[in-house]
Amino acid sequence: MPELPEVEVVRRGVQQWASHARVTDVEVLDDRSLRRHAQGPEDFIARLAGQRLGESYRRGKYLWIALDEGYLALVIHLGMSGQVLISDPDIADPKHLKIRITISKNDRIQELRFVDQRIFGGLYLDTLIPAEDHPEQLIPATVAHIGRDPLDSLFDTETVFRTLRKKKSSLKRALLDQSVSSGIGNIYADEALFRARLHYARPTETLTRKEVSRVYSAAEQVMRLALAQGGTSFDALYVNVNGESGYFDRSLNVYGREGKPCVVCQEDGLETLIVRRKFMNRSSYYCPKCQPIPRRARW
Repeated sequence: MPELPEVEVVRRGVQQWASHARVTDVEVLDDRSLRRHAQGPEDFIARLAGQRLGESYRRGKYLWIALDEGYLALVIHLGMSGQVLISDPDIADPKHLKIRITISKNDRIQELRFVDQRIFGGLYLDTLIPAEDHPEQLIPATVAHIGRDPLDSLFDTETVFRTLRKKKSSLKRALLDQSVSSGIGNIYADEALFRARLHYARPTETLTRKEVSRVYSAAEQVMRLALAQGGTSFDALYVNVNGESGYFDRSLNVYGREGKPCVVCQEDGLETLIVRRKFMNRSSYYCPKCQPIPRRARW
């Protein structure tokens, strides 16, 4: 599933190639990719056609493009397998193409194509409203409940610390809770916890300010590294707007490395092996030496 760095890579591509373009045509090939647009395909097409695309934004795994029509945005959620491709019209349609938006910019015609194999993602139009914590910022109404992410300049670690101290949860569950902080998925949670030397079952109410700061700083570091490498691509389901894969999977320290030596322990001459455990219908990877199980573990 695309996580924050992958969505940010896509947002930057959309910003570069589609911002300030005029929508000249909209074609919906699969209504299921518009299920979040309650008014239906005809309304989506009628309201989007003729609009000029403005700046693109992101919060967590949601990205949106502001439209010229005041306080309206085109919201995109990639789901598990969604792709946004910017293509010339003469390039053959990709498999699983769901929505085609023809755009014109500087006398050049291109297509913004939404491709989705598993159909968990989708597009919709939404009203922009002032953000609760910073009213000068506008955000889609359906995204307002999503917390800020560690790459956001307004991300507040102190607010997150106070929230976590009140929760009866494990640390990794809290990292994945998009209402607390957004954009951290399973891969980057494991990598951040490893960098912070904290176990995923650590009870949140036992965390100190320094530990909360450490794990979210680690999350920011690992996601910036992933962003610099185009994100993480384990298969063809995640690509940027040009159809290229990211290669951060080559830099992962624990995720997907069950039974392989811990890179930190190796430097100390030790042969500790990475462990995988079931977690929330997924998996958690960690080093048992660098991230010892806490006495009050909350699984």
